[in-house]
Amino acid sequence: MANNTSNTSILIVEDEIAIAESLVDLCELNGYHVKHVADGESGLTEALTGQYGLVLLDVMLPGMNGFEVCDKIREKDRSLPIIILSAKNTDEDIINGLKFGADDYIPKPFSTPMLLARIEAVLRRSRQSMENEGKLVAGNLRVNFREYAGTRGKEELAFTRKEIEILEYLWNNRDHAVPRSELLREVWGYENAESVDTRTVDIHITKLRKKIEDDPSHPKLLVTFRGEGYQMRSTPECSKTA
Repeated sequence: MANNTSNTSILIVEDEIAIAESLVDLCELNGYHVKHVADGESGLTEALTGQYGLVLLDVMLPGMNGFEVCDKIREKDRSLPIIILSAKNTDEDIINGLKFGADDYIPKPFSTPMLLARIEAVLRRSRQSMENEGKLVAGNLRVNFREYAGTRGKEELAFTRKEIEILEYLWNNRDHAVPRSELLREVWGYENAESVDTRTVDIHITKLRKKIEDDPSHPKLLVTFRGEGYQMRSTPECSKTA
């Protein structure tokens, strides 16, 4: 049984009854409180009640699809953990899911141990983020980790929880290159990070650069070291490696 001492409530948004029932049984057997709804509109309404610690979200839903649901949740709640579970597993699908603010994207079919591990990893990072009160100050960038918000010059910025987790980890290790595998292990909680697709990291880094960099195509704060990883710089510098 999962180490779930917080009695977290999970919202499952899935229209295929057999899959939904198996997910409900799995989560309940591992100590979670569960609510299931079968369409996008109901999923959005439930997710915004503030009663849930995690949303498991299908993409191909009647009415409003999962990408739309995820996007609308993020308009109102940037911290609610969302894991997309979907048979749509092309590069474009995964990129879309993460762009709309999902914390993780798990293609169907998936193994039970893997799903449970990913659920616990997302919830663990969520709890740690809620306890964090740090701030980032670099050049004209100001980020309040606790409030999921910041400014770049006079422009106000809003971040998802996963974006804040990445920024926090890179900032705590600033001026050092952090490998993708380390980010997957420490931010996403994947124990076997070397076997996980690194596109998840790259997509989030691209999104972050669009928010924190004056010129995302020539980053000076969040730079790439080819073959080594990503580095958050304490002061903006011209990058030769991005």
